[in-house]
Amino acid sequence: MLDTKSNFLRRTSGLFIGLLLAILALFIVLNRQFVIDQLTVWQYTPSDTISQLANRATIHDKGLFYFYASEPSVEGTQKFNSQCDRKEPTSAILGCYSAERIYIYDVTDPRLDGIREVTASHEMLHAVFERLSEKEKQYLGTLLEAEYAKSHNAELQTRMEYYARAQPGDRINELHSIIGTEIASLGPELETHYKQYFSDRQKVVALHATYQKVFDDLSAQSDTLGAEVSRLREGISAEITTYNAEAARLEADIAALRAREGTVDRTSASQVNAYNADRQALINRADSLNGQKVAIDTKTTEFNTKVKAYNDLVVRSNELKQKIDSTLAPSPSV
Repeated sequence: MLDTKSNFLRRTSGLFIGLLLAILALFIVLNRQFVIDQLTVWQYTPSDTISQLANRATIHDKGLFYFYASEPSVEGTQKFNSQCDRKEPTSAILGCYSAERIYIYDVTDPRLDGIREVTASHEMLHAVFERLSEKEKQYLGTLLEAEYAKSHNAELQTRMEYYARAQPGDRINELHSIIGTEIASLGPELETHYKQYFSDRQKVVALHATYQKVFDDLSAQSDTLGAEVSRLREGISAEITTYNAEAARLEADIAALRAREGTVDRTSASQVNAYNADRQALINRADSLNGQKVAIDTKTTEFNTKVKAYNDLVVRSNELKQKIDSTLAPSPSV
């Protein structure tokens, strides 16, 4: 009896273990990506920099899981350029989600504080989007397109045109990352969606607004100064043309008066008075012309000052652009 019972228990145990293994195998097949992600998260140890980026961007819950599942790293010029493929030479990229990994360009300029956190969040949302079902993507696509239509943002439109050229077919994927990290006011459905990945999405939006303002302010100042420089250039050019024409006429009239001087009957008061009146009129015109020259010189000084200020803005703008463009960063010393 004991042997029979023992055999039965062994057979039952074997069947149970087999069933468990079958269930486990089925679970792995049906949830392959989750299993890979979970194993990756268990094995991944974030650096202090990565942990700080995630914390400051308020990435949490599912967001932190997918962020760490993508083994994010902050990279310098060489490593970043080797991992992130730039599609257009005039369009800098700050991060990429490539081969299920996140790479963030190491922008350290204090004027661009927050740019790495926003980039990390943007790329994390790409990892999220990749794991959504087609039904979820279609549902979100409708909501995202509606938000995009409401934005009336020229800069965003330009960016989406770039993505259409460089990454055809990724429109909704890009809108998912951009709208989630850059647009403050969203409909309740999208807010509910993004709450799965951020504890306070407004903080990452605020970080984006802060560093974007640096670029926007420089652009606005450049536009204003550029318009003033153009206006002054046109005005000075017109005044110089008028001045030169008047100077030529004055010179001709002075020459005519000098030629006439020898014909004046000095015993004739009327001729002398007429000559002197014409001479004084020429002197007055010369004084007026000198006044015009002083005004032109003053405006030219103002023009030169504004040109210098404009050029300084261009230099500052180019410096910032260099900070975010990995292809323009200085090569490491050997």
